[in-house]
Amino acid sequence: MDASIMDGSNLNAGAVAGVKTVKNPIMAARSVMENSPHVLICGSGADDFAKNMKLEIVDSSYFFTERRWNSYKKANKDKFGTVGAVALDKNGNLAAATSTGGMTNKMKGRVGDSPIIGAGTYADNKGCAVSATGHGEYFIRNAVAYDINALMKYSGVSLKEAANYVIMKKLKDQNAEGGIIAVDKAANFVTIFNTPGMYRAYNNSNGFSQIAIYGNN
Repeated sequence: MDASIMDGSNLNAGAVAGVKTVKNPIMAARSVMENSPHVLICGSGADDFAKNMKLEIVDSSYFFTERRWNSYKKANKDKFGTVGAVALDKNGNLAAATSTGGMTNKMKGRVGDSPIIGAGTYADNKGCAVSATGHGEYFIRNAVAYDINALMKYSGVSLKEAANYVIMKKLKDQNAEGGIIAVDKAANFVTIFNTPGMYRAYNNSNGFSQIAIYGNN
């Protein structure tokens, strides 16, 4: 499992990759950010770090479910299982986090974009917070999360314009599938994807909330 988190107020970040025993990998990523001088720790080193930080450790059998096992046996193409979140707090600080088990049938040792700061996760108070899901190799090659933020900061385009260009133009031109959720410092948010659907939900302090699968906004 892989996970990453980033604080837009100071560009601090933490990530873990290839962990097997941490019950909540995102908590390990946050601990890397807050309790180490590093950004990314992987494999058994990340599992050991999480254990030393007194995070909850479980046997790998904890992650087994009959439904997902049956899905795995039926799978004939790559599928993704990423969970991401972006947030803007009352003080104007942005944050982003992403966690995944990776694509179905991935090669042993393969790491996707989810734990890569700038690819699957990025947050910057001067721009936006982004969490991505999709074909990780393309998100890494295109530094998707950072690219959206950079387009806003250096070109002056809106969050929606930047996200649309990266997801609907750059990635589609490369036949890459995926999407992002993002929010900027003005509380504008987008959920952009070039696939048939993407599970997503959002809410704000005014009581507005929505859950959706299809239809970009």
